Amino acid sequence: MTEAKIKPDITQEFDKNYQWISAIKDEVKKFIWGQDRVIDLALTTLLSNGHMLLVGLPGLGKTRLINIISAVMGLENSRIQCTPDLMPADITGSEILTQDEDKKRHFQFIKGPIFCQFLMADEINRASPRTQSALLQAMQERAVTIAGKNYELPTPFHVMATQNPLEQEGTYPLPEAQLDRFLMQIDVNYPELSHEKDIISITTTKNEESPQKLAKADELISAQNIVRQMPIGESVIDAILDIVRQGRPEQSDITNVKEYVSWGPGPRAGQAFMLAARAKALVDGRYAPSLDDVIAIAEPVLKHRMALNFSAQTKGLDISDIISQMCEKYK
Repeated sequence: MTEAKIKPDITQEFDKNYQWISAIKDEVKKFIWGQDRVIDLALTTLLSNGHMLLVGLPGLGKTRLINIISAVMGLENSRIQCTPDLMPADITGSEILTQDEDKKRHFQFIKGPIFCQFLMADEINRASPRTQSALLQAMQERAVTIAGKNYELPTPFHVMATQNPLEQEGTYPLPEAQLDRFLMQIDVNYPELSHEKDIISITTTKNEESPQKLAKADELISAQNIVRQMPIGESVIDAILDIVRQGRPEQSDITNVKEYVSWGPGPRAGQAFMLAARAKALVDGRYAPSLDDVIAIAEPVLKHRMALNFSAQTKGLDISDIISQMCEKYK
């Protein structure tokens, strides 16, 4: 097997981008306590030019994290507060009938909040399925179609969505096609005691600072280009393919996958794996991804791209445990 080879002409650009990313990470950590893994995965998602779904109970700082990252990155941002009565046009925009100075009537397109670089969809699973689907084309093609006309979205374009656990009242599960558009599903858990003490101490004073803007959109685009140029070894590619295919009941050798998984990840999961593994290596300051990177991102890349059947749910099985079994041979 051939391993990754570093091109000398990208090492200087790599080092420059790593220093830039490290500064951003340090700035974000000044305002988000006890969520280092979540911050690393969020930056990995952005460097992969992907979309992120943050899942966790209310009050864990999901919205705050997205706001801080947006401010530090210096991206043009918009926010959608998803509710059951939110309509697709409230996101994408719509055409209205207007009258010019000559009293001639014509339709004018009014852009919605989706026309930004950094879109926060807060509590996305409280919007109706019809409204959720308004994001499908935008997330995949970076464009929207209104009244038969195609409108390109700004570059870069990222959807950072938050989701409440499905067990809560008034939530609508996201359809599989939309879940697959998210590069990662990142679970946000309760902070440790020492970090929770920092949270309640610092955020309840009147002297809390504001985050510094440390980046521009062009710098993020440059870093995303570097990620795509990073080498990746054949052994890492083979591991990614094997893990993705082991998650499919029809192709898996793992008993629990065959018996308890109703559907598994498609080729888009492999694409997400390849980009995220490279991006994680860049976040950690390494020139090429390793098997450790693949294992570290397996759960956030695959969790929302697999589903357990009814039998698994009655036995209390967890998809995270099955993904861990799929990665076992590479640990």
